[in-house]
Amino acid sequence: MFRSVQVVLRAIAVLSICLWHTVLALPSIVRGDVTGRARRLVVALGPAFVKGAQLLSTRRDVLPAGWCEALAELHDRVPPMPVRVARKVLRSAYGGEPPFTVDWDSVRSGSIACVYRAEHDGGAVALKVRRPRVRERIEQDFAVMRAGAAVMQRLPRLRGLPAVAVLRQIGDAVAAQADFGAEAGALAELRESLADVGYLHIPRPLPGLCAEGVLVMEFVDGLTPLDAGDVPAARRSELARRVLHCAYRMLFLDGLVHCDMHPGNLYLGRDGRIVLLDAGFVVRLEPRVRRLFAEFFMHMARGDGPHCAEILRESAEGVADWADVAAFRRGTIALIEQSSGRNARDFSLVRFATRLFDLQRVNGLFAAPEFIFPLLALLVLEGRINALDEELDFQAESIPVLTKAVMSGLLKIGPREQA
Repeated sequence: MFRSVQVVLRAIAVLSICLWHTVLALPSIVRGDVTGRARRLVVALGPAFVKGAQLLSTRRDVLPAGWCEALAELHDRVPPMPVRVARKVLRSAYGGEPPFTVDWDSVRSGSIACVYRAEHDGGAVALKVRRPRVRERIEQDFAVMRAGAAVMQRLPRLRGLPAVAVLRQIGDAVAAQADFGAEAGALAELRESLADVGYLHIPRPLPGLCAEGVLVMEFVDGLTPLDAGDVPAARRSELARRVLHCAYRMLFLDGLVHCDMHPGNLYLGRDGRIVLLDAGFVVRLEPRVRRLFAEFFMHMARGDGPHCAEILRESAEGVADWADVAAFRRGTIALIEQSSGRNARDFSLVRFATRLFDLQRVNGLFAAPEFIFPLLALLVLEGRINALDEELDFQAESIPVLTKAVMSGLLKIGPREQA
C-alpha cells in the first residue's frame, strides 16, 4: 500500500514538473529555441528519463542535429551533486574521511553518479560516487511507466503487447546501474573476455578501495572523444569496424552485453586504443536469447527472410488468438529483402525495428522482452557507427563473428544454410 502511494505521488510529481517546464518554455517556443529547456526538463524528471534522452541523442536519424547535440550533454554533463553531498557520501561509505585526495573540479557527471579524479598513495584513480537515493527514484519512475503501459495494453490494437514486461526488464537493468559491486564485477569480466582484443582498453576496477556507493578504478588520462570531428578521417572507418566488432563479440560470443556504448563511454586513448568506460548497464543474455538473436542476425545478413520469420515466430512471447502467422511471414520476408545488404547510410535500425514491431503488432505475434537488450545495445551504438563511417555494411560486419560462433558450436546452421 505504501509503495502504491509513493508511485501515485511520483506520477503527480512527474506531471507537475512537465507542466511547470512547459510554462517556462513558452518564451523559448516563441523564439523557436526549446532544446535547452527540454534538456533541463529531462534533468528535472530524473535518471530514468535521462537514460531515455541519452539514447535519443545518438539518433540523428530520429531527431534534428540541434536536439541531439543538446541531449548529448546528458552523457557526462548532468548537473553534478553538490560537493558537500559527495563528501557526505564518501564519509558514510568509509566510516570517516576517505583515503583519497579528491579533485572536486574534475567532475564528470551522469544520471547515476559523479566521477572524480583522485589521488591514492601517490597515484591517480577514478572515483565514481553514487547519487543518494538514485535507485529508489529509478524504481518509482519505471513503476509509473509500467502503470501507463498496463493501461495502453488494454487498447484493442495493442492487446497482447508485452509492454509491461519490457519495461520491467529495462527498469530492473537501469536500476541495477546503482549496484557498484555488480559494475566492478562486470568490468573485470569484460576485461577478461575481451583480453585478446589488442585495440581495446577497459579500466581495471580496484576492489580493495571500493565501498558501498563508491567504485574506484584505474584512471585513464588523455582521452579523446570517439567522434568524427575529433578522429582523423583516415582512421574513422577502421575505428567504426573495431567498435562494431567488439559489440558483436559481446552479443554473439560472450553473451555479456554492454547496452550503454554512447559517446560518454567511448573514447580514443593516447596509445591509439579504444577506451570503453563504465560497465553499469551490462546485461547477461540467456543462452537461448543469445542463440536466437544471433541466428536472426545471421540470416538477415544473408537475406534469408524465411528463416528470419521462423526465428521470430519461435521466439515470440505470445501469439494472439486472432494472429495471422502467414501474413506476418510474408511481411517479414519482404522487410528482410528490402533491408539486407544496406550500408550504414541506407540502413536504419530504428526504422527496421519500428517496421518489425508493426508487423508483430498488426499480425498478433509479440517478441520476448529479453530481446530488448541486444536491440538496445545496437540502437545506442548505431548512431556512433554512422557518424564515423556511413558506408559501413552494419550487417556484413557481423559475419566473421557469427562464423566464429558457428565454428565454436555456439550456433548451428541447418540443412538449408549448408546447401
